[in-house]
Order: sequence, then structure tokens, then C-alpha cells
Amino acid sequence: MLADNLEKINQEIQLACQRSARTIEDVTMIAVTKSVESGRAKELAELGIENMAENRVDKLLEKKMALKDFSAIKWHLIGNLQRRKVKLIINEIDYFHALDSLKLAEEIQKRAVKPIACFVEVNITGEDSKHGFRSEDVLEFIQELASFDKIRIIGLMTMAPLDASEQVLHDVFSKLKILQSTINNQHLSYAPCTELSMGMSNDFPIAIEEGATFVRIGTAIFRGA
Repeated sequence: MLADNLEKINQEIQLACQRSARTIEDVTMIAVTKSVESGRAKELAELGIENMAENRVDKLLEKKMALKDFSAIKWHLIGNLQRRKVKLIINEIDYFHALDSLKLAEEIQKRAVKPIACFVEVNITGEDSKHGFRSEDVLEFIQELASFDKIRIIGLMTMAPLDASEQVLHDVFSKLKILQSTINNQHLSYAPCTELSMGMSNDFPIAIEEGATFVRIGTAIFRGA
């Protein structure tokens, strides 16, 4: 059943790419395994999935240990990170999707032994319940990171409102794409900002149509499996 679900998701990704004149190679699907145990994550690895994500430090470390034989897996931390936990996790991941403050950046700079690929979290809709920078503050924040040699800003991340209409989803994702392009055009060596982490199980086709390069999918992978 997992294989069937993955096939369906890949077909949806391909169709969304066709609608937006992109190729499937433009999009990386990240399997979000936060709702399942390590055994289920291992099944995904055996099916060839090489990008996995958790939103909690302890769960990511647990899964990484359980899947240590799968050396090709790239690990993504997609949840908000407390500064006191940076030292536990920052050198265990390949991507961090939720950089949301200068103080967190300072702690990463202090603890990382190599440059970390980071996405700046952006609160496009301004919802009080969401973390992230307001759109108008993102460029200034990134400019403050010029001397942080352990942080590489590869892109931006956002989450759309739950149960948003298709029109709202297009609007949210297109605004992040415009912001990403604006920062990319600054030609900052430490912040190429070529990537967009946006889109989850319920809205990833629209995110891809609007330029997503990483989609974070969990529910759709494990539904009924």
C-alpha cells in the first residue's frame, strides 16, 4: 500500500509539473514520518525514499539511528527548533526548514561544525498562530547573516492556512515565490535562495504549480497503509 500511495503522489507531482511547464526533477518530495514509528520509515527507505523529515528533535534522532544502514537518506528538520536543543541536532541533519529568528541563527552558528542548508520561515498570511518572519522583514534578516559562515540560506519556507481555498493557496504560494526571486536577485553568496519549501499532503499540487522545489508530505503517504 505504501508503494501504491507513493506512485499516486509521484503521478500528482508529475501532473502539477506539466501544468506549470516544469519537470519532475525540479521537485523533491520529503517524506514526513512524524506520525509513524521507525519500522514504517524503514519501509519507505526500502522503497527508495531518500529524503525524510521530522518536526521533533528526539524523533529525528531516533529514526536516524534506526535507519543508520540507509546512508543515502537526507534528514530534514521541519519543526520549530528551541535554542537549547540546537547542539543536539544541528550536526545530525542535512536541511533545516524553520529558521525564524536571529537568536536561533546565532546558536546554529555557534554549534554547527559545517555549513547548514537552511530555509527562512516566512509567515506570509500574518497568522498569530504561525512562526516565521513577515514578508517585509525577510531580506533585512538575511542581510544580517552575512558573517554567519555556518548558515547557508538556500530558500524560503511557509505553511498555508489549513482548509484554505484554492485561490488563497495560489496567492500564498505565489507571494513566497516572488519573495524568493527578490532575494535570489540580490546575488548573496551565502544566501543563493533558489529553493522553496512549501506544500503538504492537502495542497502540494498547487504549491508545485507556484514554484515549490521541496514538498513535505506525510498523511498522503500513509493514508490507508
